[in-house]
Amino acid sequence: MSQVFHAQHTDAAFEPFELGKVQWLRRPADNGNDALSSGIWKITPAEAPEPFDLPIDQDETIYIVSGHLRIDVKGADTFDLTTGSMASLSKGAMTRWTVLEPTIEFFVYS
Repeated sequence: MSQVFHAQHTDAAFEPFELGKVQWLRRPADNGNDALSSGIWKITPAEAPEPFDLPIDQDETIYIVSGHLRIDVKGADTFDLTTGSMASLSKGAMTRWTVLEPTIEFFVYS
């Protein structure tokens, strides 16, 4: 089992995701840990032209490398996340995401 996961951020490493594309650093279940995964997600307004609902199925922490997302949390606040912004979403949160600019996001699911 690997103790260290390493990747170089390159366009060739991205693969299709539910919306947009993802480059995995650590895939779900790597090293026997089903809950922990991480990577880089790329999305454009053309790939998500309308806001989309996203129930948070596990804790998720994100860092916006570049771009602009809006996340509305049902019954709570709205967050405009731009380059350099971070957020941590708890499992069970009901969210609606709007992609306002082409965005690159580093994420960790745990």
